[in-house]
Amino acid sequence: MSTRSKIALLACATSLALPAGASASHSVGTSSQIAWVRTASTRFVTAELKRDPSEACAVLTVQQRGTIDHRTCEQRWQAKIAKMLHEPGERARLQAERHSIATATVLVHGNIATIELPAPLLNGSNELVWTENCWMVKG
Repeated sequence: MSTRSKIALLACATSLALPAGASASHSVGTSSQIAWVRTASTRFVTAELKRDPSEACAVLTVQQRGTIDHRTCEQRWQAKIAKMLHEPGERARLQAERHSIATATVLVHGNIATIELPAPLLNGSNELVWTENCWMVKG
C-alpha cells in the first residue's frame, strides 16, 4: 500500500465518529463522510442521466477507470449508458434513485461505505471506498 493510500485510510479511520445509539436504520459516520458518500452517489447517477461517461468514470475507483480490452473507461461507459437509457423506464428509475440519495441511510465503517438505495449503483452493489482522498463507487 502506498504512503498516500495509508494517509488517506488513516485520515478516514480517525475521523469516523459513531453516534450514540446508531442503528442500521440511521446513517452512521461523521456528517462530512455521509455528505461525501451522498455527493459521490449523486455525481454517478447524474452522470448516467446526462450521458456523461467522463463524469461517471471520475467517480469510479482507479482499477475501474483503466483500459480494458483496448477500451477506455469512457468508451465502455458511453456504450453502457446508451444501452441502459434505451431500456423502458430506466431514466425514470435513475431520476427516482437520484432523488432518494438525499435521505438514504449511509453506513461508514473505516474506508468502506454503503448507501441504501432502491437499486444498485454498480454491479449489484451500493458500496463506496475511500481512496484518492475522496469516496469512489466500487463495483
